[in-house]
Parts: sequence; C-alpha cells; structure tokens
Amino acid sequence: MLRIFQNWIHRYFSDEEAVVLAVLLLLGFAIVISFGDRIAPLLTGLVLAYLLQGLVTRLRQWQVPHKLSVWIVFLLFLGALGALIGVIIPLVWKQMFTLFNELPRMFIEWRALLMHLPERYPTFVSEDQVERVIQTASGELGLFGQWLLSQSLASVPMLLTILVYLILVPILVFFFLMDNQQISEWLKARLPRERRLMNNIATEMNQQIANYIRGKVLEIVIVGTVSYICFAVLKVNYAALLAVIVGISVLVPYIGATVATIPVALIGIFQWGLGNEFMVLMIVYAVIQALDGNVLVPILFSEAVNLHPVAIIAAVLIFGGLWGFWGVFFAIPLATLFKAVLYAWPRGVEADIEIPQEIEAS
Repeated sequence: MLRIFQNWIHRYFSDEEAVVLAVLLLLGFAIVISFGDRIAPLLTGLVLAYLLQGLVTRLRQWQVPHKLSVWIVFLLFLGALGALIGVIIPLVWKQMFTLFNELPRMFIEWRALLMHLPERYPTFVSEDQVERVIQTASGELGLFGQWLLSQSLASVPMLLTILVYLILVPILVFFFLMDNQQISEWLKARLPRERRLMNNIATEMNQQIANYIRGKVLEIVIVGTVSYICFAVLKVNYAALLAVIVGISVLVPYIGATVATIPVALIGIFQWGLGNEFMVLMIVYAVIQALDGNVLVPILFSEAVNLHPVAIIAAVLIFGGLWGFWGVFFAIPLATLFKAVLYAWPRGVEADIEIPQEIEAS
C-alpha cells in the first residue's frame, strides 16, 4: 500500500509547479470556507471588477486612455447600482410584503378549492388526504411567518452589513479596475518563474469562465426584464417579484425554470383561476423559457462550457450548500476550474512497480 501511495505522489506531484498550485488551491478554498463572511466585501468587489474588466479592455481597444476607460465603466456601474437600489429593490420588497399580507386570504381560497376535490374526484382524493395536506401547509406557513418575523427583528445588523457593502464594494471595484496591472504584476512576482501549468489553466479559464459569467449576468437581466414587461402587460399581480424569480432561475440549469414555474402558476391561479387569462400567462411564460433556452443561450454562450449535466447539478448542490447564492452563481465556473486543473495537471511517468519474488518464482 505504501508503495502504491509513493508511486501516486511521484506521478502527480513530481512537478514543483504542481505542488505550488495544489497548495494555492487548497489555501484559497480554506480561506473562503473559514473566513468567507469576513472577506465577503473583498470577494464581491473582486468578482464585480472581474466582470467589468471586459468593458475596460474593450474601451482600451478603441484607443481610450486607461484612466478614462476605468472612470466610464465605474460610472456606468454606479448608475446600474443606483437603479438597483432606488427602483428595483424597493419595488420587489414592497411586492414581497404585499404578497405576505395576502397569503392568509390565498390560503383560505386554496383550502376551499382543495375541499371540493373529494366531491369531484372521490376515487383519487379522499378527505383525509386533503386534511393532511392542509395541516402540512398550515404548519409551513406558520414557520415561514416566524422566519420572516425573526428576519425583521434582526434587520438592524443586516442594514449595517448592507451599508458596509454599499461603501466598501464600489471603492474596491474602482481600485481593482484602476490598479489591475499593478496587482497582477505583484501576484506574478510571488509565483514560480516557470508557470506553464498555471498559464494553461488561466488561458482556459479566461476563454470560458469570463464569457460564461458575463453572459450569465446579461441573461439574468434580459430574461428578468422581458418577463417583467410581459407580466406587466398581462397585468399579473406581483410582476416585479415574479420577474426577479424568473431571472434568477436561469442560474440553475435544468432545475431553475421548473422551480420558477410554481410561483408563476400559483399567482396566476389565485388571480384568475383556470381561465383564459391563466392559459395566456402560462403560454407566454413557456415562450420566454423556450426563447431563452434555444435563442438567447446559444448567442450569449458561443463558447459553451463542456460539462456533463450530472456534473453541473452536483456542482450546484455542493457549492450552493457551501456558499449559498454565490455558490450557486459560481457553481459552473468552479466546476470548470476543477475540470481545467484536472486535464492540465502534469502526469509523470509511472514508477515501475516491483514484482514480489514469491509471485515471480511461481
């Protein structure tokens, strides 16, 4: 067993650069897992600067000076942030509380609808089954109310955290964009001179991950905006809230669209019942999902991330469990990083395994 372990170490860690890269990856994951809450503003600023760097690079290609390019992109970022804080978040927050106040009435209507099922379909549904479903839903609704109350009681620390983010993150984004070259040179000076493996992985990541993250952000904005316009035209209640849910649902492939269908259908049923308006809503929603999957995604993600569906779902579950929303958002990039490291990792010549004399003699 010791011989097999030594051969494995010799095969995969005989390269000095591979050892350094393994230590850096392990150290990075350990820092994020252990101190993720404390360094969250720094990581958020770094991610946003990474997303905006493409615009700075494009302006530089158009012969715009570096400082002017950074200021243009930074002011666009502040404008988008202001629109998010001043318009979108208050509207969604207001609709969330309106929906919460309407939940008891919706629950009464839903209960009355369920109580008629045993009369219409006595073969398939019994009164006991309906009562159990109603009791379970009542318990879940009570737990949700308690959770919302606890969140409101803890709103002061949450507001302080948000205030810290609103101050620190834009400052960090600005300096990451302005001093990008100096920071890169400082990091390179502390890495090994021979960086063939790291350069291969960095090239792979820049080709796929940068396009994926920027494309995913653009997809969320487009799908959310189109959904809001369609819901508003159809006069659907809580249009902004549903549009945010539909937009964020594109983060989780294969699952997000299915999960987002539930609130859209429930709001439509409570508003119109199973009438023509509800059917129109579901058809419009199906068209949005079809255009997203068959038109928008191929355009935005021309350089597809070649991952198996099982790997994508596993990455979403693992990283989402570790880091919540950001884990879900970066699940596919992190899985692609893992794949790039796996494929680029040097494989030395396997050491010859000595044959025991007893076996050779036989």
